[in-house]
Amino acid sequence: MHVHGATTAAMKRVLRLSLIATIGYVLITLIAGLRAHSLALVSEAGHNSSDALAVGLSFVAVWFQTRPATDRKTFGYQRAGVLAAFLNALMLIVIAGWIAWEAVERFRRPAQVEPHIMMAVAAAGVLLNGAMAAALWRVSHDVNIRSVFIHMLGDTLSTAAVIVGGAVIALTGKNWIDPALSLGIAALILWSSLSIMRETLNILLEGMPRGLSLAEIRETLEQIDGVEDVHDLHIWSLGSNSHALASHVTIADIPPSESNLILDRINGVLRERFRIHHTTLQFEHVVCETAHGCLQPVEEIHSHHDHSGHAH
Repeated sequence: MHVHGATTAAMKRVLRLSLIATIGYVLITLIAGLRAHSLALVSEAGHNSSDALAVGLSFVAVWFQTRPATDRKTFGYQRAGVLAAFLNALMLIVIAGWIAWEAVERFRRPAQVEPHIMMAVAAAGVLLNGAMAAALWRVSHDVNIRSVFIHMLGDTLSTAAVIVGGAVIALTGKNWIDPALSLGIAALILWSSLSIMRETLNILLEGMPRGLSLAEIRETLEQIDGVEDVHDLHIWSLGSNSHALASHVTIADIPPSESNLILDRINGVLRERFRIHHTTLQFEHVVCETAHGCLQPVEEIHSHHDHSGHAH
């Protein structure tokens, strides 16, 4: 199931505006941070530059996701967004490490901070990042866009913290608050990026989709009229919102016209209850076991084992 046209257009529009606004804010924050000697603002510039790259990656991924399937890419490019989200998370972890390192160095070598510039630039950042996060939330239907949303939400919270830090520095003159804020920002970035990385790795490694239970799906299918047994069941994600299922299903020895009714019931349940639209189902009418990597009727396996026993 590909990204729908209207949703894709909205994603592209939001990502394009976010990219332009983020690049502008990075330049302003970097210049202001250097002038104010504020590591917190310089950290924000670094974080926002990673956001700009993240938005760019997501924009390219959305474009790839709209491309049709081919003979060489039979599922299309649905995982392009997942890969972009993984790279974004990896980049955020590196940025968090750099900010933490710089904060520790600033504790060792304190610098005089200009809090008023900090607060003015951070206030602009809260408005900008907050507006972008709200726009992204409306189209955050897959892990790719959600990774950018977390970037922007993290920025909004961290720039709000910079405002508070600037106010405290102005009132108390304690400049150690600046690197302390940077460590908090780094921790926030790390926490959000690890969450995205876990989800994307699960998709890339074809793990069980988030929110689905293999046991529940098997039990539900086995309750469908005409289904005797469900085995060799596999469920994975093609993209963040597109899941696939393959399974062997044991039914009675009935004509194909009757088995089609069972197939329709199975696909209906998978579609409506579990949002699984891509299925590959193999019907069998005998009890099977796995032997030597392939499925064989139980009688045949037992016969083979008896024959081998006599040979020895």
